[in-house]
Amino acid sequence: MPTPNQPNSSLRDVISASGCTFDALAKDVRRIAAENGEILQTNKSAISHWVNGAREPSGRVGQYLAEALSRRLARTVTPTEIGLRGQTETSATANPDPVVAATELGRADVDRRRFLAIAAFTTAGVAMPLAYDHEATSRMLRARTGGVLVGAEDVDVVRQITTAFSSADERLGGGHGLTTVTAYLADTAAPMLRARFPNEALRQAAFGAVAELAYLAGWKHHDLGQEGAAQRYYQVGYQLACEADPNGHAAWMMRALAHQALSLKQPHHCVDLVEGALTRGLGRVDGQTEALLHITHARAYAATGEKPSAARALLAAEDALLREDGPQPSYSRVSGPAAGTVASHTARTLTDLADHPGTEVQHRAALTRWDPIQYKRVHALTYADLGDSLAAQARADEAIAAWSQSLTLMEGMTSDRTRKAISSLRSPLAIYQRRKVPGAAELARRAREALA
Repeated sequence: MPTPNQPNSSLRDVISASGCTFDALAKDVRRIAAENGEILQTNKSAISHWVNGAREPSGRVGQYLAEALSRRLARTVTPTEIGLRGQTETSATANPDPVVAATELGRADVDRRRFLAIAAFTTAGVAMPLAYDHEATSRMLRARTGGVLVGAEDVDVVRQITTAFSSADERLGGGHGLTTVTAYLADTAAPMLRARFPNEALRQAAFGAVAELAYLAGWKHHDLGQEGAAQRYYQVGYQLACEADPNGHAAWMMRALAHQALSLKQPHHCVDLVEGALTRGLGRVDGQTEALLHITHARAYAATGEKPSAARALLAAEDALLREDGPQPSYSRVSGPAAGTVASHTARTLTDLADHPGTEVQHRAALTRWDPIQYKRVHALTYADLGDSLAAQARADEAIAAWSQSLTLMEGMTSDRTRKAISSLRSPLAIYQRRKVPGAAELARRAREALA
């Protein structure tokens, strides 16, 4: 590593290998910081200072820099490789024991520990399940014998708490109850997995219940724009799901990691990840769950410009949705009615394919398939997306009406996703105000107040 005030030759060489300018790299760092809920002013001068050894990036910036170079080079670049001192490199797989990892993540959340606070989303982390050795971890976990016997009621309570906070999350946003959820994960749910179980079925149910709680914690962080923390909870949730059901439930958690990356417009590894999930799940999950895997596959194809493959995956999702072949498991019911989710993600797929009329049809279909009270946030975000599709078709009056409905539903929510949706209205509303479109000025005022 370079000593203070000496050039960082490691960083210089990696930047040179990437072929990008300091200005382009600074833009990449700012964009990745924004993905992780942080606004930076990094410019080419800052990159120059880091290369010259005059200073080092602080906080999470070193991780953003490493991630930017990873994306440029299409391989994993670590902070250590680019000569950065004091940069924490964390991942769910740093501890091979997912029970310990879940406990540590939950406790870090409660205690506001630095390693979780500075965690950054990485494209390499998306592919974590593809190289995970489930069998080795399972042997280690099964070799442990706890003294306390866990019963079905213990597992049921975990599921009840997850269900209650999932419901509240949809109405009030990811910020509601996050500390309570993560404290329960760390202090009660994860430690339960160290106990004895009367049979294999209950052991699997217990790991599945805690995996769903870990997923909820990750989802809440995702809704708050804390993508690094969300990714680590999803990774741990995947590890726990492998103990519960290495086919269906594990496939679902692979979908969760891909879904997060697609939301951040980072499709790297997503096609491979969802194909791996389908390989595990096909023939082993119900039609509703299979449809949700196919629709994520479609989104991954659309995001990478593979239009024919995206169309085939959309048809596969529709076909699977028509099957009535058994109950839908709780891990996939958490996303709400499958028909609504398929319609919503079909709309996002068609958006990537620039089919705005088709996008509108699917958003309207999604609105009819979600209960507006139980899934208030979904309705709010869907109305925002519907307004975007109407604006893309030059239907300004209808767009303003949809956006207005969206803002009304967003009132009182603690959600970074809703804030970003509101922020995205500023540019089109500014154009509409100049054109004197009725209602544009009032909606712009409401948006400013909501963001304030």
